[in-house]
Amino acid sequence: MAGMPRRGQTQQLAGPNAVLIPERPKRQRRVPTSTLIEVFGSVGAALATVWTVFSLSSTSAPFGFVVSCLALFFVIYGIVCWRLYGVLIMKDRLATMAIWAGALVAFAALVAVISYVVIKGFSAVFTDYPHFLVADMSDLGGNAKITNLGVGAAIVGTVEQVGIATIITVPLGILTATYLVSSNGPFARMVGAVVDAMTGAPAIIAGLFIFLLWVKPRHDSGHTGLAAGMALAVMMLPIVTRAAQEVVAIVPGSLREAALALGAPEWRVLIRVVLPTARAGLMTAVILGVARIAGETAPVLFTAGGFASYNWNPFSGQQDDLPLRIYENIFQPGVVPVQAAWGASLVLVFVVLILFLIARLLGSSKPGRRFAPWARMRSSRIVEP
Repeated sequence: MAGMPRRGQTQQLAGPNAVLIPERPKRQRRVPTSTLIEVFGSVGAALATVWTVFSLSSTSAPFGFVVSCLALFFVIYGIVCWRLYGVLIMKDRLATMAIWAGALVAFAALVAVISYVVIKGFSAVFTDYPHFLVADMSDLGGNAKITNLGVGAAIVGTVEQVGIATIITVPLGILTATYLVSSNGPFARMVGAVVDAMTGAPAIIAGLFIFLLWVKPRHDSGHTGLAAGMALAVMMLPIVTRAAQEVVAIVPGSLREAALALGAPEWRVLIRVVLPTARAGLMTAVILGVARIAGETAPVLFTAGGFASYNWNPFSGQQDDLPLRIYENIFQPGVVPVQAAWGASLVLVFVVLILFLIARLLGSSKPGRRFAPWARMRSSRIVEP
């Protein structure tokens, strides 16, 4: 409408004492120097105060020192902001600092864990590189050296078992999520309750379920990579379903209505409109599922069986796995098996990281882009008049 201010402009009140009122407060992209002085000044005051108190009381508690410094910082910084800017700005600044503090704590914990694994497993992986990545554990014994061992068979088992679980889970999880979004009947509510119950189930329950249903009736031939993949799929299914449900639910309804108005059936709307639009979010759901199952030991302990040598066939015979190999090595006597377990831990971290990067690469493409070779061939055959 004419006369109405645009977004970001100001409104002018009519009258002799006209004032300009901004439509919304503008946040500065750069942190002002005054804010940095206030933050670092509060940090310095908190550190000096807590250090003085701990020194006078002869207290030695590193964790308590950090917690006390953090709590006193919020108190000092809140008082400074309150006295300088008022209550509203104080609440905003404290909330911002709380978010940053939580993010830094989580990031520090992640860096500490990964750094410790890298330090402990670096010598095992990179001594006589790349032998550790291609050899197996068939030479594991009392006189074995770290240069005689490797996790190649475990890497193959992990990739195949996680791949089987992903192949089973992704179609079922996406279809279930689509059904839960599209329906609100009694059966849909029951399915949602079952998914919630499976989300909180312990990992060992999935392993016991597949063990009793698949492994035990087949006796010695039941321990296979397929059984481990099915156990991992039981754990992965509720996570993918819930994450995919949230992603599919936020797809604009206007896209579906437009496709249906053009005469497209429901299944084509789902395949050609809904899922391509939510591709990035669905790949994130798959990433969450892979992160949940890649390091699990209990399900594969009951189903894979473990095997020191290579087994490329997940449908026949026992198969090794990185978490299972770590679990078995830490109980072996001697220093070398434990060192090999740390090396396997480092390899597991890198394998999961590579899977994340591949999934993120596939999910970062635009909805209209296609990866299928036949789709490219079909589009290349179209000749413009």
